[in-house]
Amino acid sequence: MEKKLLNELKKKLEAEKILLEKDLLKFADKDKKVPYDYDTRFPEFDVASRSSAPDEHATEIDSYGNLLAVEHALELRLKEVGEALEKIKKNDNTYGKCEKCQGEIELERLKANPAAKLCLSCANKKS
Repeated sequence: MEKKLLNELKKKLEAEKILLEKDLLKFADKDKKVPYDYDTRFPEFDVASRSSAPDEHATEIDSYGNLLAVEHALELRLKEVGEALEKIKKNDNTYGKCEKCQGEIELERLKANPAAKLCLSCANKKS
């Protein structure tokens, strides 16, 4: 892969990584021990105050449950992006290669999704 294209894809991945991390930090804390792992903050309730209604707690807990799903999706994407950046950093010619058939991932596919792990043919096959 030519160096100019590789740098372009690397910049896209780095920008996406920053956005994903910012999005996660809006509602979760980074786990310092596990890479690409965040922990959604559980709502804090003021149990001493009786002014908050149980309905408010239910809404906050429901929102927390929804954020767990968002956290999971963002973490998966962050991991994919991070792994692609690691491949580029290693400079061992594994970036842009299909993890299944070892063939080249189509350039248009990489431009659309620089973190792609599979070529279009392997991605379309049923596992």
